[in-house]
Amino acid sequence: MAFPWKVLAFVAQSVAIGLAAAFLVILAKPELVNLGVRVGVPSTSYASAVNASAPAVVSLQTAQLGQRSRFTTGITSQGLGSGVIISQDGYLATNWHVIRDADRVVVQLADGRVAEPEFVGADPDTDLALLKIDLPDLPSIELGRSDTLEIGEIVLAIGNPYGLSQTVTLGIISATGRGLGLTNFENFIQTDAAINIGNSGGALVNARGELIGINTARFSSNQGVPDGIGFAIPVNLVRGVIAELIENGRVVRGWLGVDTRDFPSSQAESVGVTGPAVELLRISGPAVAAGLQPRDIITHINGERVLNQNQAMNLVAGVRPGLTIQIRGFRPGSGVFETMAVLEERPSVLVPSAASGG
Repeated sequence: MAFPWKVLAFVAQSVAIGLAAAFLVILAKPELVNLGVRVGVPSTSYASAVNASAPAVVSLQTAQLGQRSRFTTGITSQGLGSGVIISQDGYLATNWHVIRDADRVVVQLADGRVAEPEFVGADPDTDLALLKIDLPDLPSIELGRSDTLEIGEIVLAIGNPYGLSQTVTLGIISATGRGLGLTNFENFIQTDAAINIGNSGGALVNARGELIGINTARFSSNQGVPDGIGFAIPVNLVRGVIAELIENGRVVRGWLGVDTRDFPSSQAESVGVTGPAVELLRISGPAVAAGLQPRDIITHINGERVLNQNQAMNLVAGVRPGLTIQIRGFRPGSGVFETMAVLEERPSVLVPSAASGG
């Protein structure tokens, strides 16, 4: 009967020796044990995303110049903003409202270099502007996609709030497709990443460091204290506008010459139209030539069902001037009609700045 006890004593002695040896190893090399990391828990660091994108985010300083005298510098006002270098040959995107009233703009890179940019073009209808700087070895940001974004996705806002360059804030995508009435063409990304004065024109990036939006505005209800509601122009819209500005110095859009309002389902059904549509209020130019009339209810443009005035405007704007679109609708007292309209170029219209933006 002594045999089992000898076995147990041998096992206990072996365990004790093993524990003692392990203790000595840990004392000698404590880095072999990381008590702060749980197995299976993913890293929450976004340093790689910041390193990939932040060098391409620049600070903008703007100035309005007045009459200079021996007692004054001639600078009547100064402003702050941000910008994003989108190509290594120096193209830089920002918000139009950041530079609109400026007589002078100075760009400061993350590495400390400074340059005065060339103005390439602006698109007030989307509050975007394009500048160009001439410096060697420029960083640039990789453009991502905004049509695949998901609510709850992690995003980082990078910019120059209150002159604090290279500031990074973290949040999520709160909503997409927001319309605020700040510009004529809107499809804002909403985020709770902090966007403050000076962030306008800066980058909204995903967890891979790809540009998904240009930070543009914030909602504030308490004397400038942000409420965690910021807005960015989606990169898919930015990409198209930039291409037009590089090619033409302006964005060329189709124009029908109508003022419209949304026509909700409740009203549409009363006149025999199923679902929401768009009602014409005033017409001019191409609309008159096409035989359209005020109070016409537009249901289709080029075969696509029209549900609201923003959609209708985007459908028209996406067709080049000189081309023809097919319009289908309902005319009170006459019934369903179809017509063709030859579009003209949309006039350049200055829009109010994003007053609540940075």
